[in-house]
Formats: sequence, C-alpha cells, structure tokens
Amino acid sequence: MNIRENRTLKIRLRVLKAEDLVDVLRIQGECYTDIEPESPDSLREKILASSGTSFIGKSVEGVIGYLISVPIVYPQLPPLNSSVFTRPAHADTLYIHDVAVSRCGRGTGVAQAMVRESMKAAKDQGVSQACLVASQYSHHFWEQFGF
Repeated sequence: MNIRENRTLKIRLRVLKAEDLVDVLRIQGECYTDIEPESPDSLREKILASSGTSFIGKSVEGVIGYLISVPIVYPQLPPLNSSVFTRPAHADTLYIHDVAVSRCGRGTGVAQAMVRESMKAAKDQGVSQACLVASQYSHHFWEQFGF
C-alpha cells in the first residue's frame, strides 16, 4: 500500500474491488454533471476485469477518489453500459476508463497518484501503452501524463 502526504492529509491507495462500487457511485454523483454515468453493472464488470490496475484513494475522511482502468487490445475499447467485459488474453494497452475525485479530495494529488499506480501496475503486467477518452474538460489534467 502506498501512502502519499499532501496538505497534511494522508492518502492511501489500494486496488479497487467490486465491493467499493458504493463509493464509486457516490463520487460519480458528485462529479459527473455533463455526462450520464455508466451503469453499476458495467462498472462492476470493468472493476472485476481490471486485474490490479484500478485503484481507490482513501483519507481519514474515507474514499476520496477512484480510478477504473482495464487492459485491452488497442483499439478495441470496452463498450459503455455493457454488463459483460472480459480482459483480453494478450492485452497491449491500458484503457483508463474513469477517474474521479470527491470534493473533499480535490487538491490532494490523489488523482495523479492513482494514475501513476495504474500505469505502473499495467507495465508490471507487460502492457506497454495507455489510452483514454477525456471528458468534462479534463484534457489539461491528462496533458501532464503525455496524453
């Protein structure tokens, strides 16, 4: 488990699990104003298929952010709102599907820490590149990672 210090707030990252879906949905409700969030069933399938590349960030206040990413064979992105997703056997790309941080977690660096951990986990699994679709004006955030 990684511990990050920022603004005197201890942030702990751990692999996202299906039972964390309640927190994912809560944070989605706070963050997604311009798009309709994906269905819980679809998110659960992606979490289960992520094989250690999806994370949550926790502080003393509880879960403050999450990142869902899945290894894929590029350019075959996982379908939205599909209740079925299986990780391909020969994945070559990490698809960063969703990153969101609650209001109380903003400015802590938790999003950047989760992205770095996800990319590291994917690299450790032999996945050599990453892709994403930026939404809600997030392109500036992603530029810091070379997207």
